[in-house]
Amino acid sequence: MDRTDVTTALETALSTVLDRPVTELRGGTRLFDDLHLDSTTMLEMLMELEDSLGLEVDPEELDADDFETVDTFTDFTLAQLAGEQAEQRGSGKAA
Repeated sequence: MDRTDVTTALETALSTVLDRPVTELRGGTRLFDDLHLDSTTMLEMLMELEDSLGLEVDPEELDADDFETVDTFTDFTLAQLAGEQAEQRGSGKAA
């Protein structure tokens, strides 16, 4: 999984949640200010990404800074996915 994969999944999730096409996201695109997300749409987006990427997020670990821009969210997602893969390898589960 790389940045392009995450961005594509993010575009798909946002298109579903916002009920409008979201394409060609740039790293500096601000999720709340530019795309007009709120806490509800952010949670819906996370649920979409759980389904499409297998992303598992503990709400207690969420930090507003991770959701500032497409780049910060992509970094957060890649770190979460890498952590999940490391846990799976450590427990002997297939990734």
